[in-house]
Amino acid sequence: MTPEQASIDAARICNLAPVVPVLVVHDAARAQSLAQALVEGGLPALEVTLRTPSALDVIREMAQVDGGIVGAGTLLSTSDVENAKAAGAQFGVSPGATDRLLDACEANDLPLLPGTATSTEAMRLLERGYTVQKFFPAEANGGAPALKAIGAPLPQIKFCPTGGVSLSNAPAYLSLPNTLCVGGSWVAPQSLVDAQDWDAITELAREASQLARYRPRAARPPRLRGFSAADKAAVSVCVIG
Repeated sequence: MTPEQASIDAARICNLAPVVPVLVVHDAARAQSLAQALVEGGLPALEVTLRTPSALDVIREMAQVDGGIVGAGTLLSTSDVENAKAAGAQFGVSPGATDRLLDACEANDLPLLPGTATSTEAMRLLERGYTVQKFFPAEANGGAPALKAIGAPLPQIKFCPTGGVSLSNAPAYLSLPNTLCVGGSWVAPQSLVDAQDWDAITELAREASQLARYRPRAARPPRLRGFSAADKAAVSVCVIG
């Protein structure tokens, strides 16, 4: 898989919904119910972080849920990539990006959302061909204002900001033209997972799925000043026709 194809696939996944749940799941027995609740609420792309001993089993269970697209987060090594792919992960997410990790994802045909924190890191990934990246940790790195500033000289890169993103600040990120979606854990808090309150998680997911994303404004006809009525009419014909 080329970096360019990986970015196409990553963009498709990011465009499925405004929020990608970031999940730390300790009990694989609850994985399918959790995934079903999130998918039912309108969040089909699910990031399972490799931070628990059960993470790969969780990915295997969630991969069986209809309508869900399960990815592996916290990819750090070649073995992480290979194990995640074998477990059924359809995309990967990393907190940063090393050449070895990028090589592994490309060799294993696993679309990667590589992590970046600075414009230099973003440019290095762009140079390799990655036009869709993860901005992490988003809030610690200046939040939406920082991402907006990075977008000014690098408009060709699109981001999924993650890290400190919540329901209250997600709209600020989603209003930016360089943000495809956000990653957040608030849609599946540990307390609700422990209580197996799947209905409550579905409602949180449904609320998150309705968050508005950036939409470019429709182009307006040029404003004409200093012309005669006949001249304005002629230009209008050209603009409209």
